[in-house]
Amino acid sequence: MTASVDRASIGLRSERGPVLAALMLSTGLIAIDATILATAVPSIVRDLGSYQQFPWLFSVYLLAQAVSVPIYSRFADTVGRKPIILLGIGLFLLGSILCGVAWSMPALILFRIVQGLGAGAVAPMSMTIVGDIYTVAERAKVQGYIASVWAISSVVGPALGGIFAQLDAWRWIFWVNVPLCLIAGWMLLREYHEKMQTQKHRIDYAGAALLTVGLTGLILGMLEGGNAWDWISAPSALCFGIGVLALVAFGLVERRAAEPIVDLRLAARPLILTTTIVSLGIGALMTGVTSFAPAYLEGSIGIAPLLSGLAVAALTLGWPISAANAGRLYLRIGFRRTTLTGMGITTIAAIALAAVSPWPNPFSVAGIAFVLGFGLGWSAAPTLIAAQASVGWGERGAVTGMNAFARSAGSALGVAVFGAISNAVIARGAGPDDPATIVSASVWVFVSAAVVAALTLAAAFFMPRDSVEEHSGEAR
Repeated sequence: MTASVDRASIGLRSERGPVLAALMLSTGLIAIDATILATAVPSIVRDLGSYQQFPWLFSVYLLAQAVSVPIYSRFADTVGRKPIILLGIGLFLLGSILCGVAWSMPALILFRIVQGLGAGAVAPMSMTIVGDIYTVAERAKVQGYIASVWAISSVVGPALGGIFAQLDAWRWIFWVNVPLCLIAGWMLLREYHEKMQTQKHRIDYAGAALLTVGLTGLILGMLEGGNAWDWISAPSALCFGIGVLALVAFGLVERRAAEPIVDLRLAARPLILTTTIVSLGIGALMTGVTSFAPAYLEGSIGIAPLLSGLAVAALTLGWPISAANAGRLYLRIGFRRTTLTGMGITTIAAIALAAVSPWPNPFSVAGIAFVLGFGLGWSAAPTLIAAQASVGWGERGAVTGMNAFARSAGSALGVAVFGAISNAVIARGAGPDDPATIVSASVWVFVSAAVVAALTLAAAFFMPRDSVEEHSGEAR
């Protein structure tokens, strides 16, 4: 099939339409969750306390998602995509119910882990199934449907989060997931009948355990250093020491494992390596801005949660708008040039956000966030599809999992680093209730985000050059 694809053959009324609708709803679960919580952070803190701990609500979720993605991806190449995505929806449902009844910040943080374990299956399996049933050229069109989910969620999520926060009903942030999970699970169970290419695989449990310990040690050290203990102290040395040693051991184990949980041999391929690094940076940027911008606006100038949510929604609205058109662009100029264009826009926007952040204004934040999200949309889709298109069915789950893992790990580490920077500034200032201190902390967070954007742009320059003809073949 060539790059010229009839939209009617892939639309919601086509033969594959019911499956696409189920995947769109499944994606909606993760898309709404990505934006709905940040706007309600001040409300949750007022109810449960512990402002310094709020970054954990994002970090543990993203950490659980990151370390589980490679495991699910390996199982998906063994037992199929359908059982894994259904398991993920079930875990996400359970986690949402538990979060809805959480009685303390530690309990809410713990239950977010369950949600993250569910998201770790839903997000990459949705992308993998799209890669299985559509060709590269078709995926350029399908991306528009998936992007529409993010577009709707980018408005609905922050709006709902802000409304629930203002009504002092933040628990409904999690209860709204219940009907969505049930409908998505039922649709997939009924409509998706996969054609498996059965393969036997061994699951690398040792690698998964070391990866979990390593990332947890680093994130714990970054978030609690200067907060629960001094940066230069025995607890800090223990956290960072264990984290680094576990990750070094993880690298050694993965080199010898028959089927490593994160196949570092794939990273020897220039395309896989560079797209993975770009995804790492994208994850850090996306979550860093959406997690801290609402608290920045609410804590500095006291605007309502609904308005701060809508300002951040501009970022998650810009992303799907550009992602919906990314297919036409990369089919014309290639994956590399599209990614470079997107990251160039993202870097300019990130620098602009850092420059204006000393003067809090929801309109300037919204405008810059929209441009930043637009650039990310032109970066995320091409890197994923380029990686998927370079492998066959038997490796597609692992490659998609590596891409999703990189984005989740980047998000978790990004929140941890930005949270550490924010907490350090607040600790030296007048505390989390002082508007000037919140502004100062946020300025340093956004400056750090601009540095990450520039480094990600540099990584994109090393993507292999590609031609239009490479994108017009059948999915393998």
